[in-house]
Amino acid sequence: MDNRAPLNGVLAMILNRDSSPCLGRDPASRHAPQRLRVTTRACIATSLALIGSAVAPIALAQSTPPSLEKLPRVVKEAAACAGIADATERLACYDDWAASQPAAAALKPAEVSTVPAEPVASPDGAPAGQGLKVALAQQQGETADGCHNPARTELSRFWELEDGSDCGTFRMRGYRPLTASFAMADYVDRQPTSPSEGRSSTSPTAYRQAENRIQLSVRTKLAQGLFVHGEDSRRDSLWFAYSQQSYWQLFSGRISRPFRTTDHEPELIYVYPNDWWLPGGWRWRMSGLGLVHQSNGQSLPLSRSWNRVYVMGSAELGNRWQLQAKVWQRVRESHESDDNPGIANYIGRAELRAAWNMDADHTFALTVRHSLTETARGSVRLEWLRTLGDYRFGLKSNLRLHTQLFSGYGDSLIDYNRRRTVFSVGFSLLDF
Repeated sequence: MDNRAPLNGVLAMILNRDSSPCLGRDPASRHAPQRLRVTTRACIATSLALIGSAVAPIALAQSTPPSLEKLPRVVKEAAACAGIADATERLACYDDWAASQPAAAALKPAEVSTVPAEPVASPDGAPAGQGLKVALAQQQGETADGCHNPARTELSRFWELEDGSDCGTFRMRGYRPLTASFAMADYVDRQPTSPSEGRSSTSPTAYRQAENRIQLSVRTKLAQGLFVHGEDSRRDSLWFAYSQQSYWQLFSGRISRPFRTTDHEPELIYVYPNDWWLPGGWRWRMSGLGLVHQSNGQSLPLSRSWNRVYVMGSAELGNRWQLQAKVWQRVRESHESDDNPGIANYIGRAELRAAWNMDADHTFALTVRHSLTETARGSVRLEWLRTLGDYRFGLKSNLRLHTQLFSGYGDSLIDYNRRRTVFSVGFSLLDF
């Protein structure tokens, strides 16, 4: 005779959603999977009593005492309570046992449910079917890799604003998208010029309007907890980032396919975590201060460079919308060393970026720069990113099909005073 049969029968009864008080299906949603709902201690105690009543005969039927030691501790404790004859005392035994468990003691009765009753949407707006993966990740606690924890919002993970989204210092992470794309422009600057003396090309180069665009961008956190100590779980941080963008004349075989221009942009960023609720459900999540140098690494007459300081702030509406505003001031240079006078009047002095996760696979972003002068120069950049790859633990793949339309000034430093419209399509790897 198989002694496990009574225990299997009891477990089947407990897990039957039609007969168990602890298990059921949410009728309000056809997407929500079957899930466990712990309602009261009595539910736990009743289930353990049933298990105990089935386990006790099994334990007594063992021929030698060492066999009992092979049973799990929780089952042995349930079997001990099952030996109490009085029903009230037996239930009290199970009640006391449930209260003594660390997981139960740490929760209030209203918080015992580990999986929400409503369907959970993934952080990027994935369908409810993906929400179960998020719920399971939350149920298991904070993941070891906090900056990819699906229980936190995108802004929290990106800037590691709190304990649950922190990945420590000196870890290499992505900053701007790592991109390889084909680009076609309405204009290419074959003979760059600058108002500054000795900064204009003396002869044109036979560049093509079709070229390849390559962008590399990484960052690392240098320090954290500089000024924010013991304030909830928030963390301020200091970052170093480096970005590089190149235009490669891949289709210009006659001139040996050179890199037309490459811009280098090292950056120092201080991030302060905020958590301010705004109208409409928006949350102001972070403020920042940065110092950035940008140059093309060329010698005269094609040298271009400038330095600026900026302040920024970011807000989010769930995981659907993000807004980032940035305002900067150029660091003054002497007239003799200024490669590009009036560059802020072209590229701009302020930037506003809005991103919309339309659904699990599609993200749209709009970036607008403005000179904040009557001339109203600047640029507009419209992007569409399509997810490539599968979901993992509620997070989508970081690889995107990246389509972009840019119009205005400052697509590259060498073109800072030339208006261009550029359409590009390729692949981008986002934060990793």
